[in-house]
Amino acid sequence: MRGRLIKDRIFELVVIAFSLAALVPLFVILVYVFKKGLPVINWSFLTHLPKPVGVKGGGVANALVGTAFLVLIASVTSIPLGIWAGIYLSENKNSPISEFVRVSVDVLQATPSIVVGILAYIWLVKPIGHFSALSGGVALGIMMLPMVVRSTEEVLNLVPHYLKEASLALGVSYPRTVLKVLLPSGIPGIVSGILLGVSRVAGETAPLLFTAFGNQFMNWNILKPMNALPLLIFNYAMSPYEEWKRLAWGASVLLILLVMVGNIISRMVSEKWKVKF
Repeated sequence: MRGRLIKDRIFELVVIAFSLAALVPLFVILVYVFKKGLPVINWSFLTHLPKPVGVKGGGVANALVGTAFLVLIASVTSIPLGIWAGIYLSENKNSPISEFVRVSVDVLQATPSIVVGILAYIWLVKPIGHFSALSGGVALGIMMLPMVVRSTEEVLNLVPHYLKEASLALGVSYPRTVLKVLLPSGIPGIVSGILLGVSRVAGETAPLLFTAFGNQFMNWNILKPMNALPLLIFNYAMSPYEEWKRLAWGASVLLILLVMVGNIISRMVSEKWKVKF
């Protein structure tokens, strides 16, 4: 018995050690990025537009606004469609259409982001005749869609069948059962899937190079080119100007903070609406 306890303890320590080792790269990246970027961030950095080449100072206000617009367009494009597709897959597990949709979603999720950007360029940018935030948001929405679909399906599959059966037995219509019983029961997982999708697309650069393109000025029109934090980081980090590289580090910190805040908010919403089975 003593030997078994020792082996169990050793195995537990090995698991803990590997878990901590997996966190080391994350902490190294965070420490390095925050060390380089935090000194750059101030009120002027958040509220001012970029300065011309050779002029010190400036900020990323246009990129912050552009990121918000692009994520909003992507969410509007993907979340309703993804949730309804997830509901269909959950309620029709073995139909031929469901199998086809699952394979299609998996293929779409594995599609490289740059390919999605090229497709959005062909479908939207060329017909419109110019780059725009709308085309960029749609490209990000296409990338976000598979995560919303699969998370919704998997969460709804975990909802106990007796909840649905009890609702239908009481005479509640099927659409109302889905909207008032199944969806609220799966809100924590659905929100987590949506957050995962938002976190991924918020940091994507490749699709935006072919669609939103970027803009050095403040733009509120989604039919015009628009800047975003990933685009700004890419362009400034590749530039030969030290001032622009410094701003790129600050924008990197902002992007990380935005993702962290989104995670915290989603957890708070999930806990508030969590249903105990």
